[in-house]
Amino acid sequence: MGFFLRPAGPRTLWKDLRDFWRTRPRGQWIAAALAVTMTSMIVLAFFFDSAMSPKPRETITFVDSWPADRSDEQIRAKQKADLARREAAEAANRRRLQEIDQSLNRLGI
Repeated sequence: MGFFLRPAGPRTLWKDLRDFWRTRPRGQWIAAALAVTMTSMIVLAFFFDSAMSPKPRETITFVDSWPADRSDEQIRAKQKADLARREAAEAANRRRLQEIDQSLNRLGI
């Protein structure tokens, strides 16, 4: 097993790195500094973005309660009332969007 390299100590590692970087031209130093800076900025941006995101709020789900012995007529009446309420909300939303569209048309947008 003589073909394995002997483990090098930290001093040898630092000396080897120092000798390697001493022979590099100035442009490689600048490129290395830019690469480290840009990578650090991206990692920090992700870190700060994840830390500043708002926590999700609790969602409240409203459930209708009805008696188990209700008749089909009561069910149909409730469905008609729900449909009328939904259509009224859609009409109000449609009117609001049309008003916005008209105001944008007046501005030439």
